[in-house]
Amino acid sequence: MSTPDKSIDPRLLASAEAEFLKKGFLKAELKTICENADITTGAVYKRYKGKEDLFCAVVEDIADSLIGFVEKRSSIDFSALSDEEIYSSWIMTYESMIPMFNLLYEQRDKFTLLIDKAAGTRYENFSHEFVTKMSYAYEQFYDEARKRGLAKAEVTREEFHVLISSFWTCVCEPIIHDMTWEQIEEHCRIVCRFFNWKEVIMLRKGNE
Repeated sequence: MSTPDKSIDPRLLASAEAEFLKKGFLKAELKTICENADITTGAVYKRYKGKEDLFCAVVEDIADSLIGFVEKRSSIDFSALSDEEIYSSWIMTYESMIPMFNLLYEQRDKFTLLIDKAAGTRYENFSHEFVTKMSYAYEQFYDEARKRGLAKAEVTREEFHVLISSFWTCVCEPIIHDMTWEQIEEHCRIVCRFFNWKEVIMLRKGNE
C-alpha cells in the first residue's frame, strides 16, 4: 500500500495563496498553481471541488475568526453588565483595538485575499456582510445604552451602517496597502481618536 504524500496540502495551499494574491481569484490559473506546487491537477481534485473551493480553503480561517469575533460581541447578556461596563464598552482604546490589527497583520496575505481578491467566490461580499453583522452588534449596545439613559442621541440603523462601513475601511486599508507594523500601531491610535463613539451617541453618565 502506498503512503499518502502529506507534503502536498501545504505546498498546494502556499502555491494557491501566491497565485491568488498575484492575479485575484478570477484570473488565477489552476494549472499554474499545480505547476508551482509540483503536483497534478488530479491531486487537487482529490482534495477540492475546484478553484473556488481551493480559494475558500486558503481564506476560511481568517474569515471564521472575524465572524466569531463579531458574533461573540452580538451575543452578550446585557443583564450581567453594569452601567459602567456599558459605558466603557463605547470608549475605543489602543489596548482594545490593537489585538484586531495584530490578527490581521499576522494573516495579512490571507486577509487581503478575503477583502480584495475574492470576486467570483462565495466570499466576494464578505465585507458588506461583515459590516452588517458588526452594525447589528453596535445597535445592540446602543439600544441598551439608550434603555439605561446613557445614550442621549438618536442614531438610525442606516447611520450606524454608514459609520461602521467607514470604520471597517479604516481597519482594512492599512493591511491591504501593506503598511509596516510601526505604521499600523500609529494608525490604530489615530483611528481610536477619530471614531469618538462617545460623542456619536452622546454617551453620558448620570452626573454628566
